[in-house]
Amino acid sequence: MDSDQAARFKEIRRILLFTLALNWAVAIAKIAYGLITRFTSMTADGFHSLSDGASNIIGLIGVTLACRPADKYHPYGYKKYETLFALGIAGLLFLACFELASKAIERFHHPINPKIDIGSLIVTLGTMAVNIFVMSYEYKQGKRLNSDILVSDSAHTKADIFTSLSVIAAMIVIKMGYPILDPIVTFMIALFIAYTAFSIARQSSNILCDAIMLDDKRVANVVLSIKGVEACHKIRTRGRIDDIHIDLHVQVNPDMRVDKAHQISYQIENAVKGGIHGVTDVVVHIEPQKKIGELNKCVKYGG
Repeated sequence: MDSDQAARFKEIRRILLFTLALNWAVAIAKIAYGLITRFTSMTADGFHSLSDGASNIIGLIGVTLACRPADKYHPYGYKKYETLFALGIAGLLFLACFELASKAIERFHHPINPKIDIGSLIVTLGTMAVNIFVMSYEYKQGKRLNSDILVSDSAHTKADIFTSLSVIAAMIVIKMGYPILDPIVTFMIALFIAYTAFSIARQSSNILCDAIMLDDKRVANVVLSIKGVEACHKIRTRGRIDDIHIDLHVQVNPDMRVDKAHQISYQIENAVKGGIHGVTDVVVHIEPQKKIGELNKCVKYGG
């Protein structure tokens, strides 16, 4: 692994440790005050924040595995571990969703009138301010470092912000004399967490299942700019946004010397890597340019 990648993973680890400390501080404050006042929405919000800390730990493990260099048995490296562990964060969110939904249903059958005071509002607003900072900081750093872990973790924290807003709404309606709305808000929080988990899982699954990463036309435009390339087709892209792998077929003059065609393949590789950010591997298949009749046959039979 080159020095730039090593520095990238080191910085991701530092960010995860920093956000872990903030997330757990927020979680402890919410859970403690929620239990003291028997305010289930705040307690639910606190356990969600606690899961944010757990996701930081999962992220740290994933980054540690992903930073290993390519070897004989893993020639493409271990970068997808970062994506795999981002999927693990989605799993944590689904578990949190199930737990909160169960608590909300139980509270419908056994309602409790929580104690709401100025302290509840102060705790909620204070922890929400911390969450806004963590979410913004982690998302910006995740985009800058092209890190699935950081971007997914910021989405996890973003859920905290919306659930905190829901808690504030619950405070208002409870003060108005409708305590039954507390478990309703808790259930709504669970649904929002489920949506966040689904979004993370869908994005991570696309990478792990080698979904297309680039538009074919974008790649073809770069390839066709190389002198000597007559046509470009069968373009396939996969990988992560910072580790895109491409294989494609190009047609050249059938009378071209092998060494010249080989040189063109290197020009294509360098042009694609230089023209499209995130591309790390390009495999070029050289073919002789087909005659008009052969082209029509290819169109007819899908060749």
